[in-house]
Amino acid sequence: MSGLMGSVWWLLIALGVLITFHEFGHFWVARRCGVKVLRFSIGFGPPLWRWQGRDGTEYVIAALPLGGYVRMLDEREGEVPAHERDRAFNRKPVWQRMAIVAAGPLANLLLAFLLLWAMLVLGRPDYAPVVGQAKAIAAEAGLQPGDRIMQVGDRQTPTWSELQMALLTAALDRQPVTLAIQREPDQTLSRTLPLHHLPANTNELQALAAIGLIPRHLLVPAVVGSVREGSPAWGKLAEGDRITAIDASPVSTFEDIAPLVQALGMRGGPGMVEVERDGQRLALEITPERNPDGKGQPQWLLGITSAPAGPPPRDAVLRLNPLAAVPAAARETGYQVRQLVTTLTHALTGHVAVENTVAGPITIARAANAFAQRGPAWFLNFLALLSVSLALLNLLPIPVLDGGHLLYYLIELITRRPLDERVMAVGQYIGLAIIAGLMGLAFYNDILHLMS
Repeated sequence: MSGLMGSVWWLLIALGVLITFHEFGHFWVARRCGVKVLRFSIGFGPPLWRWQGRDGTEYVIAALPLGGYVRMLDEREGEVPAHERDRAFNRKPVWQRMAIVAAGPLANLLLAFLLLWAMLVLGRPDYAPVVGQAKAIAAEAGLQPGDRIMQVGDRQTPTWSELQMALLTAALDRQPVTLAIQREPDQTLSRTLPLHHLPANTNELQALAAIGLIPRHLLVPAVVGSVREGSPAWGKLAEGDRITAIDASPVSTFEDIAPLVQALGMRGGPGMVEVERDGQRLALEITPERNPDGKGQPQWLLGITSAPAGPPPRDAVLRLNPLAAVPAAARETGYQVRQLVTTLTHALTGHVAVENTVAGPITIARAANAFAQRGPAWFLNFLALLSVSLALLNLLPIPVLDGGHLLYYLIELITRRPLDERVMAVGQYIGLAIIAGLMGLAFYNDILHLMS
């Protein structure tokens, strides 16, 4: 499933799982604390489906799937019969009310751990963290094609995705970071990536490109796609030929060809182009031609284009046995929490662009669909990240959110008396205004991403 319908479908799946787990956290702890739950709702607005449980709770799936709530018996929301007052939320000790409120975000963190565990056991197909080309800062650090980057700082990087995440985090700090490298045949090296040399105006989307690391799996094979009629290669090279060397200089990728042809043209005269064709090795004498449309420094051409290449096959899998996946999932959950806290801190201090931090439903829907197309393990990884994000968002000390309620109860715990209801009401209005502003920013960012 792809396109608009796929994005909507996977967004609904993602929100349904995350919201249900979050609200169930509130529900489960409330019941354990003896609070009567009146309604357990997934979504807002008109009910699409409802069911009355034997426990007296009304279970609802509503029309707007952008949230949910657990409505508990509370004297502040209506009259409570005398025989049920001990089951009212507001009658419970402050520590129980804090536990009920905190249970939602904690449930999301638990869900993230479970999703990451399942992802590790299932196995997430990926690419090996092998360097294809090293330019700019990467070349300055001494990285070479074929290097396998095993670790960035204290984080192991078994796949290219882990490597990207670790490098992005290090780039935000603009501090040198140590890389552990395996270089063939069995040489282990340490290199320092001077990330403090990144240009000051480099944002987080440009950081990886500015480092100059091009992965092996993105390199274009040195395979001939077409030969221009009348060009130097016409009648000599053919579609499907794999170029292996030019004038005895080895060729690994199509990007290697241009500088070697340029050097051959500047030298003058013919050169030997070695190719593999139908299992045979051939050496062909070809003289490059000067590009008639070139300006400035002369450009020399063979007259060939690269063969169209589909998605490269994944050559690494992040997989662990069920037992080993338990501590690994716990570490990864903690890592994602730290990363999101760091990103949020950078956003608040202006080191990260806000438009790249706050995502709206359109961006989330498109991402959900993209990860779902990669396979179940990738979608589980995406859900885990969303679950951690939802947990941290709800823990922000903003009235209306769980973090705002926890702040109220913490004040009550310290002062030994509830906050004045008028103060709480003002806080609610402020919280609603902040949430409305964040939602507006999220939709604005969505529009920017659609237009870019």
